[in-house]
Amino acid sequence: MLRYLPFLLVLALWIYAFIDCLNTPESQVRGLPKVIWVIIILLFGEVLIGPIAWLVAGKTRHPATGGGSTPSAWHRNHSAKFVAPDDNPEFLRSLKEENKKDEALLKDWEADLRRREEELRRKESKQGDANGPDETQPPAKG
Repeated sequence: MLRYLPFLLVLALWIYAFIDCLNTPESQVRGLPKVIWVIIILLFGEVLIGPIAWLVAGKTRHPATGGGSTPSAWHRNHSAKFVAPDDNPEFLRSLKEENKKDEALLKDWEADLRRREEELRRKESKQGDANGPDETQPPAKG
């Protein structure tokens, strides 16, 4: 397994340099045109001359600046501050609105339940009146 390690490292460097060269804007390429750098990386990749030349001399490198680990300037200038949910007034307001909606829904359900129970009572009382008092009593044993 260890005998394949040098080959894998060369291959990894070759692939990294190739992709880095393709993704680099033309304005950041130094010395030669971008197409020539791609050809150099591909032709001399096996002996590491092409990829190392690209990494050392082919691309304009800028030192890392700013206080963030993200490369985007927008992320460096717009840092997000975490606010706990119980300290966030917008979140608390949304909870109150949800609570009001839930209470209104519960009141509607209770009113509907009362209405249905009242309808059942009316139906039962009408059925009891229609059957008469004789049928509501149990039959006599004899």
